[in-house]
Amino acid sequence: MKIKDAEVVVCSPTRNFVTLIIHTDEGIYGLGDATLNGRELAVAEYLKEHCIPALIGRNPFDTEDIWQYFYKGAYWKRGPVTMTAIAAIDVALWDIKAKALSVPLYQLLGGKSRDGVLVYCHANGTGLSHSIEEVHRHIELGYKAIRVQSGIPGIEKTYGVASKGKKYEPATRGLPQESVWSTSKYLNFIPKLFEAVRNKFGFDIHLLHDCHHRLTPVEAARFGKDAEPYRLFWMEDPGSEELQESFRLIRNHTTTPIAVGEIFNSVFDCNKLITEQLIDYLRMTIVHGGGITHLLKTAHLAEIYNVRTGFHGATDLSPVTMAAALHFDMAIHNFGIQEHMPHEPLVDEIFPHAYTYKDGFMYPGEAAGLGVGLNRQLAAKYPYQRAYLPVNRLEDGTVWNW
Repeated sequence: MKIKDAEVVVCSPTRNFVTLIIHTDEGIYGLGDATLNGRELAVAEYLKEHCIPALIGRNPFDTEDIWQYFYKGAYWKRGPVTMTAIAAIDVALWDIKAKALSVPLYQLLGGKSRDGVLVYCHANGTGLSHSIEEVHRHIELGYKAIRVQSGIPGIEKTYGVASKGKKYEPATRGLPQESVWSTSKYLNFIPKLFEAVRNKFGFDIHLLHDCHHRLTPVEAARFGKDAEPYRLFWMEDPGSEELQESFRLIRNHTTTPIAVGEIFNSVFDCNKLITEQLIDYLRMTIVHGGGITHLLKTAHLAEIYNVRTGFHGATDLSPVTMAAALHFDMAIHNFGIQEHMPHEPLVDEIFPHAYTYKDGFMYPGEAAGLGVGLNRQLAAKYPYQRAYLPVNRLEDGTVWNW
């Protein structure tokens, strides 16, 4: 079997997605997600101009060699654009391999380590009472783990929170919007949110929260300490991960579990965090972390140091990545939890899939390969539209982490 051709499909059914399709001379094709939120066309062009010509004629079963070819064979390594492109290639090749062998992908990754994949949802409220309503609504849907976010008094717009009655979508059409942030107002309010949720629903529900890189190490330590009575499953991205050593300060001052990594794109971004046991969960996603080949090695390294996975799974990743993550989650031993933001019905129609949700768990399905298709005709009706993530500023106008 040889790779005959490859193509890139960009569509925008409610938001932009980039999909790589690799075709073989035996008629088997594989899909890979190449979506990088706000930088979609950069990855699409990288694939078309630099990667696809070098793929033609190769054996799609040679996933390790092809991965190293595009990583080590290039002088300029790493970075989100490069690693997303490599991930798209890698996932498409694994899809082809599993289809050729007529097995669901998880069988090639070690088989089942569990019966279902525990997932967490998002309960986003405009304020305290609305957040409580959203937590209750998701409990009714069967979720056993819930990430709760809330609007903050005194802050006009808060990450993770949409207007009441609408779904949250961070990327907006046109140029970047700007938001104002106050760490002090956030830190003063957020323990009240956790207290209200625990008082209302008790401690049987796993409770998660995303700080979204906005705290300094000492502020994150305070946050974690204040959250300890409410026993969070994790605090996500408490501060910027660029200085990995800074997590020692956070770790030394709180027992609240720490999850980081959705913006990581290689094991080198988290090597110290893992080997020095400064985190509890690694959130690096398959699509931005170099694909299944690289994430397998990273997850196995993490297992030695008691770090579990908690892959990013928001709607800025297509169903192709969700399927790949679920197969991965099903197989590896040190799986922790999987993020689940359901896609819009239109997205599911364009990317029909075998995976399912029921009572707090997801299942990758038994279809060969990833179990995901692509409705090319429907996708073509929704062309690319420029969209950006917002820019964040402090109250004095200083650009801050988003």
